[in-house]
Amino acid sequence: MIAPERAISVFGVRLARLSPRAALAEAEHLYDAPESSYIAYANVHTLNLASGDDLYRRALEDAAMVLNDGKGVMLAARIKRDRFPADLNGNFFTPLLLALAAERDWPVYFLGAKPGVADRALERIVQRLPRLRAVGVRDGYFDPGDESVAAAVRSAGTGLLLVGLGNPAQEIWIQANLDDTGARLAVGVGAFFDFQAGQVPRAPEWMNRVGIEWVHRLAQEPQRMWRRYLLGNPRFLALVAAEELKTRR
Repeated sequence: MIAPERAISVFGVRLARLSPRAALAEAEHLYDAPESSYIAYANVHTLNLASGDDLYRRALEDAAMVLNDGKGVMLAARIKRDRFPADLNGNFFTPLLLALAAERDWPVYFLGAKPGVADRALERIVQRLPRLRAVGVRDGYFDPGDESVAAAVRSAGTGLLLVGLGNPAQEIWIQANLDDTGARLAVGVGAFFDFQAGQVPRAPEWMNRVGIEWVHRLAQEPQRMWRRYLLGNPRFLALVAAEELKTRR
């Protein structure tokens, strides 16, 4: 668990205030620790969900490390008179973690996304990281109570487990099943497999730099994303401002 002085709290969720190098070092420490643990990413959408969902918020609170994902969360830190050293979003940090896994020969398992997507993602990733030791892939179409999923992860000898079931399902599943998987470290990666497989086009780099990648995603999937961004973003900033005003009184 990240110490309070190395974190920024948003809606009771403690987000690690770490550089990429420090976050990787912490991930390696967690992997080598005696007890299994998990990492989560928190963006505007997930924190909005957590603000009204006690089960999900507890799943985030139980994570050994929660990383700040996106410019909206960076802005929230500024509202709180603080700042994150970098935007440790999943599409940036997860490849760094996989590169570390390849270097350390950690056995990796991909769990999630539609049938075939995680397989294609793994194929592309292995082209860049030929030393990556993948021990299993499974899609995310299963009943959350299906014990055979965790059993399959365990039988594969998994060390690092990437779970892409979407929020809040992935963190809740990890919290409930991590011990049964036998994995040393699990990470909820959201749509990472979709992006890596080319299923969902990435925004142009200039949009990422200026913090408007969400505009690209909204244009790609307007029916699914309009509430998340057009209603969710203003709501999030208003709640953060209200939380900060309350703490100053």
